[in-house]
Amino acid sequence: MNFSLLSKVTYSPAYTLVPTFECFNHCTYCNFRAAPGQSPWLTLAEAEARLKPLQSQGVIEILILSGEVHPASPRRQDWFQHIYRLCQLALDLGFLPHTNAGPLSFSELESLRTVNVSMGLMLEQITPMLLETVHRHAPSKVPELRVQQLEWAGQLKIPFTTGLLLGIGESEQDRCETLATIAQLHQRWGHIQEVILQPHSTGQKQSEAGTTFPFDQFLRTIALAREILPGDITLQVPPNLIPEPSGILACLQVGARDLGGIGPIDEVNPDYPHPLGQDLVHQLNQAGWQLVPRLPIYPQFDHWLDHYIYQSVKEWREKLT
Repeated sequence: MNFSLLSKVTYSPAYTLVPTFECFNHCTYCNFRAAPGQSPWLTLAEAEARLKPLQSQGVIEILILSGEVHPASPRRQDWFQHIYRLCQLALDLGFLPHTNAGPLSFSELESLRTVNVSMGLMLEQITPMLLETVHRHAPSKVPELRVQQLEWAGQLKIPFTTGLLLGIGESEQDRCETLATIAQLHQRWGHIQEVILQPHSTGQKQSEAGTTFPFDQFLRTIALAREILPGDITLQVPPNLIPEPSGILACLQVGARDLGGIGPIDEVNPDYPHPLGQDLVHQLNQAGWQLVPRLPIYPQFDHWLDHYIYQSVKEWREKLT
C-alpha cells in the first residue's frame, strides 16, 4: 500500500496520571469523581514507578488529569504544587506533559505553563440552563469561569485543547453557541489547537441515569463544528465512544481528523476501552486513511515554548520524522 496517497488521521500515544479523583464538583453524569477526602493522592514515587517502564514503549504524552480541590480549600496550594511536581517529573523522564485540572487561577496557569507543552479544559456547554440540572452541584461549571480560563490561556500563549460534552441536556442551538464562543476566542488569541467533540456515554458510576448521545446527532455536530470553527483548529473525536470502526470512518468523512490521546484506560470513561489495534489500523487504511502518532502540541505552537521544553519537543519531532 502506498501510504503517501492516504489522508492522515492523528492520535497521541498517551498515558494518564490522576493526581486525585476527589472533586468538589458533583456532575450527575460523571464516572470519574470521588468525594473530597475519599481518594488518596498519587505519590511522586508511585508516578515514577508507573512512568519509567513507559520510556521504551513509545508513549509521548503524559496527561495529568485531576479532580478539583476547591479554590478556597486550605489544601488547594498543596494540590497545585503536587500537580506541578508531577509535570516536572514527566518532563525529567523525557515525556511531554499536558494538564487538565479544571479551572485554575491566572497565576496557577502561568506557573503550569512552564512545565507543560499544552493544557486543556472542556468548555462543555456555555448555556447556564445546565446549572439547574446536571451541573447544579458543580460550582466550577459556571460557563463564565470556563470561558475566562480559555481567555487567560490565550493571553499566556498556552497551546490549548477544549471541547464540548454532547447530550447532557443542551440543544443544538446551545452547541452552535458554544462552538461560536470557541471560534471567537481563537480568532482573538490563536491558541486553540484542537476541539474535542465528546458524546455522553452512560457509565456505571454516574449518579443519575442518562442516555447515550445519538450517533446521527453526533455526526451532525461534527459537521456543524467544521463549519463554525476556523480551519486551523483540529476536530478530535474519542474512538472508544464511537460504535464500530465504520463509525470512526463516518466521523472522518464529516470533518474529524484526530482520535485524541490513546492509552491503556480512558479514566473519564472507564467502561469504554480504547480500540487502537491492527484491526482499526487496517480498516482505516482500506478506507484511505493512515493513522499516525503526533505530539500533544501542534507544530505551529512550538515557538511559544520556553527553551527547556522546546528542546524536548524538538527531539520528539525528530524521532517521528
